[in-house]
Amino acid sequence: MTHTEYLEQAEAMKARLYRTALLYLGSESAALDAVDEAVYKGLRACKKLRQPEFFATWLTRILINVCNSELRRRRREIAVDALPETAAEEFDALPLKEAVRRLPEELRAVVILRYFSGLTLAETARALNIPAGTVSTRQRRALSLLKLELTEEV
Repeated sequence: MTHTEYLEQAEAMKARLYRTALLYLGSESAALDAVDEAVYKGLRACKKLRQPEFFATWLTRILINVCNSELRRRRREIAVDALPETAAEEFDALPLKEAVRRLPEELRAVVILRYFSGLTLAETARALNIPAGTVSTRQRRALSLLKLELTEEV
């Protein structure tokens, strides 16, 4: 894959990547930084992409890794009892988004990729590097938890 081809495909995906990063990180500025970082890392490694038909999944996986690194960095950084305003407070306070944010990490990743980023079951499995059956199971479990939590709020 050439740099020009990479840039064209990455530009076409930026909106989806941004939505994914926003749901992971909860802050617009952090999401923009994560997308920029993922696109940069992808550009540096685009020659290593063996199957160009999996470009979207490959770049999404890079973005997920960047987001997870940022979340790990935040955990190390925020070890104080009284926290100042955090990025999570900037996150839209809609019940569904709050419920998704409270899901365990492995379930949240599946919900974000499947329903907010629009990936198929197979693409989600490739992006998370897990079997498709595991994605299906996590999806069912996450939807069940979301249904319980959202019906309790009503």
